[in-house]
Amino acid sequence: MKILAISGSLRQNAYSTLLARSAVELTAQGVELTVFEGLGSIPGFDQDLEPDHVPEPVQYLRRQIAEADALLVVTPEYNASIPGALKNAIDWASRPTGSSALMGKPTAIVSSSPSPFGGAWANQHVRKVFSITGTPVAETELAIGKVDGRFSPDGELADRDTRDQISSCLL
Repeated sequence: MKILAISGSLRQNAYSTLLARSAVELTAQGVELTVFEGLGSIPGFDQDLEPDHVPEPVQYLRRQIAEADALLVVTPEYNASIPGALKNAIDWASRPTGSSALMGKPTAIVSSSPSPFGGAWANQHVRKVFSITGTPVAETELAIGKVDGRFSPDGELADRDTRDQISSCLL
């Protein structure tokens, strides 16, 4: 099984990105998890570019999603919602309508925030967007609060409970 993890943050060592990278080592035997590294290169969605002038970074995203058996979306919460870069990537990936790479792709969502609520609103907003794109989302929600206290100084996910929760999302 191949899982593609997409971090909703552009920052190199964002908590969402660190969580996605941590998931790589938490997968079960026989599961290959890779982290998508091109979110920042995806231009703003522009329907005028379809279908003949879709930018290469968008084509790459669509290919990566199509080649995966499932997705893991790990997102921070910005202003009680999802980051614009993540929403933009979802908009591009949802095309063409009715036959996109997202259609029918099983997905788990992990949200996080330094607040105690763990980005629960972001989690719900990603879920809502995927309900329109035909992307089935796992019923289990994982919203990691106080994420800033769950890593060692070198960026390793040190909190055992969080490691177990992420592992359970990957089953």
